[in-house]
Amino acid sequence: MSDDPFRLGLDRFEEILPRYATEGPRYTSYPTAPVWNESYGPEAYRKELGREDIDPSDPLSIYVHVPFCESLCHYCACNKVITRDHSRADKYLDMIEREVAAVHSAVRVPRRATQHHWGGGTPTYLSPEQVQRLFGCVNAAFPIAHDAEVSIEVDPRVTTDEHIVALRECGFNRISMGVQDFEPKVQEAVHRIQPADKTGELLQSARSRGFESVNFDLIYGLPYQRPETFARTLDTVMELAPDRIALYSYAHVTWVAKQQRGFERKDLPNAETKLAIMLLAIRRFLDAGYIFIGLDHFAKPDDELATALRDRTLRRNFMGHTTQAGVDMIGFGPSAIGELRRSYAQSQRDLGAWEQAVEEDGVATMRGHMLSDDDIERRWVISRIMCLGELRAEEFEREFGREFSGAFASELTALKEMVDDGLVTIAGDGSIEVTSLGRLFVRNVAMHFDAYLPEQLRSGKQMFSKTV
Repeated sequence: MSDDPFRLGLDRFEEILPRYATEGPRYTSYPTAPVWNESYGPEAYRKELGREDIDPSDPLSIYVHVPFCESLCHYCACNKVITRDHSRADKYLDMIEREVAAVHSAVRVPRRATQHHWGGGTPTYLSPEQVQRLFGCVNAAFPIAHDAEVSIEVDPRVTTDEHIVALRECGFNRISMGVQDFEPKVQEAVHRIQPADKTGELLQSARSRGFESVNFDLIYGLPYQRPETFARTLDTVMELAPDRIALYSYAHVTWVAKQQRGFERKDLPNAETKLAIMLLAIRRFLDAGYIFIGLDHFAKPDDELATALRDRTLRRNFMGHTTQAGVDMIGFGPSAIGELRRSYAQSQRDLGAWEQAVEEDGVATMRGHMLSDDDIERRWVISRIMCLGELRAEEFEREFGREFSGAFASELTALKEMVDDGLVTIAGDGSIEVTSLGRLFVRNVAMHFDAYLPEQLRSGKQMFSKTV
């Protein structure tokens, strides 16, 4: 394993990092959300849903946002509602049913869902009975295909064996567990006390009930983390052996999550320590046999994500890396995003505003973006770079009918520094290949093809996290 190119690339990472540690998008979409605007509203969304130039066999992805959490994790920048009043979920379910009905009536070409995912918040804030009610409502309108990927994000602190039973009865087959860190001092600092044995019990329950894949989310850069403490967390993770691991960098985005201001700067690891933690984790995952999928995701060699990476079918959307290539996505719930053939649409973020909009109009679209031809080309380019670590010029030319190197001559020229640093190679026809070391800087590579980014950065507004 010592001659693995990716592993060897890690040895130069610290040397290269200062030149590329800048702010930039994660490219779960292109154009990114700051480009979207409120001129795209419910009428535009209904028009896009009603397109008839769609094949009924084309796959569809469904996302449901459940915003509730019982307590606030101080690192979290997600859209959530903190409440122990579980009766609030009843009105939410009533409104979801209304929203699903409105969207279903707008769709002209019915399709089966090949991907169905719940995020939050904490989806298992809902009781097992409410889980079944919500799933039944969505599935009745958008039935899942027999081989669909049906996944959910859960908090092990509030997820019971009864939840696991209900989820499996619904058809969920993949589960993602928030872990972040098992170290008690870190857990106390971020207000998330979660004993390792509780997580282990839930993992075993999920596997015994037939879940095909279990993911752990970890975060590095949290208060009081050090390489020696995170090593203990990694020891526990390796013992539990999840099928997938997401290793996220803590994003200190106080303009989004005001509670993060409670983290005293002296409690957060400095840049050198944070880098050491990241490299330690990556090497441990590689030693354990996990495959680096890209960005911050790792999977066992026989996992579908690893297979998709090898087969060049890996794609990326608002739910992260996925095997679902070229799939339209419809989102339900507050802040949920839809990704349709030529547009993006996002619902009202605030729970009350979303409920009111759904009650009055059926849908709660607050902003979106209609894709231009240039957007579609650049989305294709950025997706190939982010997901596959390469772009083949002849594939672009087949897709869009024009020469890649001519269409993006200035962007290819701008990559010279990254070529000189050994992060990318560029062939004579303009084909791009991200090197093993460059895979850790893939966001920086993709940023060269973002037509909106220069103006966003010139504005001086804080929009994005650090790329590495």
